[in-house]
Amino acid sequence: MSNGLARASVRFRPASFVGTLVALLLGAAVVVACGVLLQTGLTASVAPQRYAGAPVVVAADPMVRITAKVGRDTETREQTTPERARTDAALVGRIAALPGVAAARPDSAFPLPAGAGTPALTGRGFAALGIAGPADQLVEGRAPGADEVVLDADTARAAHLAPGAKLTLTAPGGTGDYRVSGLAAAQSAGPTAWFADATADRLSGHPGRIDAIAVQPREGVDRAALVAQVRQALDAQAPGTKAADTKAAGTQAADAKAAGTPAIGLETKAENGGAKVFTGDGRGTVEQPAIGEARTLLMGLGGSFGGYATMTAIFVVMSTVALATGQRAREFALLRAIGATPRQIRRTIATEAMLVAPVAGALGILPGLALARWWFDELTSRGAVPQGVRLDVGPLPMLAAVLICTLAALTAGFLAARRPAKLRPGQALGAAAVEPGHPGVVRTVFGLLFAVGGVVAAAFAAALDGINAANTALGVVMCFMLAVALLGPWVARVAAAVLGAPLRAGGAPGSLAADNTRANARRLASAITPIVLVTAFCGTLLFLQSTISHATGANVRDGIVADHVIGSTGPGLPAGTAARAAKVPGVDAAVGVLRTAAVYTHDMQLGSATALGVDGDPARLSRVLDLGVRSGSLADLGRAADTVALDATLADALDVKVGDRVPLRLGDGTPVQPAVVAVYDRGLGFGQVLLPRAVVAGHVTAGYDSQVLVADAPGADRTAVAAALAGLAGPGGATVTDRAGFVAQSDKMMELNAWANTVMAGVLGGFAAVTAVNTLVMTVLDRRREVALLRLAGTTRRQVRGMMRWEALLVAATGLVIGGGIAWIALVPIARGVANSSPYIPPALALPLAAGAVLLCLGATGLPARALLRTRPVALGAARQ
Repeated sequence: MSNGLARASVRFRPASFVGTLVALLLGAAVVVACGVLLQTGLTASVAPQRYAGAPVVVAADPMVRITAKVGRDTETREQTTPERARTDAALVGRIAALPGVAAARPDSAFPLPAGAGTPALTGRGFAALGIAGPADQLVEGRAPGADEVVLDADTARAAHLAPGAKLTLTAPGGTGDYRVSGLAAAQSAGPTAWFADATADRLSGHPGRIDAIAVQPREGVDRAALVAQVRQALDAQAPGTKAADTKAAGTQAADAKAAGTPAIGLETKAENGGAKVFTGDGRGTVEQPAIGEARTLLMGLGGSFGGYATMTAIFVVMSTVALATGQRAREFALLRAIGATPRQIRRTIATEAMLVAPVAGALGILPGLALARWWFDELTSRGAVPQGVRLDVGPLPMLAAVLICTLAALTAGFLAARRPAKLRPGQALGAAAVEPGHPGVVRTVFGLLFAVGGVVAAAFAAALDGINAANTALGVVMCFMLAVALLGPWVARVAAAVLGAPLRAGGAPGSLAADNTRANARRLASAITPIVLVTAFCGTLLFLQSTISHATGANVRDGIVADHVIGSTGPGLPAGTAARAAKVPGVDAAVGVLRTAAVYTHDMQLGSATALGVDGDPARLSRVLDLGVRSGSLADLGRAADTVALDATLADALDVKVGDRVPLRLGDGTPVQPAVVAVYDRGLGFGQVLLPRAVVAGHVTAGYDSQVLVADAPGADRTAVAAALAGLAGPGGATVTDRAGFVAQSDKMMELNAWANTVMAGVLGGFAAVTAVNTLVMTVLDRRREVALLRLAGTTRRQVRGMMRWEALLVAATGLVIGGGIAWIALVPIARGVANSSPYIPPALALPLAAGAVLLCLGATGLPARALLRTRPVALGAARQ
């Protein structure tokens, strides 16, 4: 009987299941999109190109790891190094001496800016020629000497250069004149210049360190045997520095023990730079180390954000299914009245869910794949994902989406059917005609628990630093959202009571709206909840970004006191630019900044902080930068090699002060423990860590300064100084601007984060907005008989439409107030921790969001109401529910 009833309901009353179908379809699409991104992050790889002919590649481990011991359990956490990790060049000779190795070629790449008549080039040592395959060889001339260079044939031809020609090239290690000694085969990787190995080592900016070693086996040695030999050689070198590293780890453990915190030991890199053996597609990771950050980003989007998105989808699906089931209370009451058992009612609901949910989930797969494809392509076009990474579309996200939607529909249907299934047959029809007075005790208790949980989580977040507070933001939102959903009828009653008096002032339509909302609180709650969802999620994500952008802009505007900013449209400014700028007549101070990042350990987690390598006299730093020093002095930065200045937020998170030593990892993973000489407030927009340039220059991917900040001497002609500084530009497309140039570049660096937050707000907000429309339309269409009765009682069409408009405005106002309050509660601790300010809500962003919610409610109620009013009241009252 139950199966037959379910099939008949779906077949003869499809309109009743349209809303459920739409919610399930959208939920499945969101789950599929996030699942595909997560799967891509877990499996992302790039096929090797340059190293395709080398079966084994040795390179530094691109991961920083920590091992945390809590009780008897040991957990290892890891994070990709912000810069390219490199290994010791001395390892080449050791590997080449192995019996199964025919050749071990060192490989390093460093950018050379475009010069007069030459394009941007990639510099390499001549020993790397041949790594790309047999065709990768010298085709004309001879190997380069100390002041010579070999160009690829295509570049030389395009620049009209031949062996014997001279050109000037700038590298991270300096600028010089070189004579072309020969030409090599054209390179698929682009224009390339080969230097003598010693020269390349000096020009790379990281002498004694190389990117990778391409290993070729001797004849008759298979790959497995070669890998075993190389790994044995690497393991034999590992104990060389483990003692020193263990000592550092022991110091940290002692500090942790003294502080009463769990011991955390940083997993250290061995003497060979943590070298690892890479085979297969792992060689592609060596070619494109950015794939590590791409994996982290994709797993963050698909995992962390995907988790919240999935919870939202489940929440919305259950809310819609419960609404649709509740609207059929009369049908279930009639079934009880004619003798249907509670079990048959529940089986009918379950069968309906099994008929609708899998179909809706399957229909949501294609939109979900389209969303994942668009999202992934946008990340690739913005450089967040390297070219060559492919979107991994597997069956697991699709199966998960169908399963999640089916389980959510089943659960919601069972919960909504509890009341009609439990009623006695003789009371069923009467009870179904009247809306329950109050929510059940269980629902109310859980709603209060989630509300208390949201308050506790928000208070806990207020005591955290900005990084951890940001991680709890969406959790706070979810707690309050669940509380609103469970306590929805109470929320609706309070809203109707508070706004009832103003509604009654609107005449007959307003009075009707006030009475309806008070008498049908459950229906009103079903309409309010999606608006709260839209406002809370969109407000949290969008206003978080606006707060950070506002604080960053204010910091940069107040912190930059330099008169000129020398920038670059190429890879950066060569070393020594700040020293040359300081010698220009009329210049009082010139300080170069090299942008990089540092890795730190906090609360048994790894984190990454923006860092600046400062080039120049630190005593003159205050002439170009006002960072709001809280304690210590920036003038002490660089007076010793092991000094650092920290942003106050980071210093508070790490619980360090001036005079303390702080364990950090430089961009390539190298451990350092410098002494803190200053703590400053304006790190946002500049850098959370300041280090001497000499300390970080050898540990970045490309050792070029990002900018040079210049302050004029008193009475100097600013125009003349700017013109003189422009003469220092040299190769690389250097530019000279005022302090606004730094602000513009700082804002540009935040574009990716702003775009990511906007997309997340669009995905969640768009999903919630469509669901809100779906819910409102379902609610209005379910009021056929009510509208017919009003019309038969003499209410005009205009008054009915006015009543619907007032109800829509009440729904919008309540949803905006509650959703805005939730967003504010979540944002306050983040804004104080990250930006040291209150949330910044720009009217240009807040007003469209509020107007959109109001228009959404008016449109979703007005259009179906007009459709109902087109039917004669008698026919409308007799229509099938």
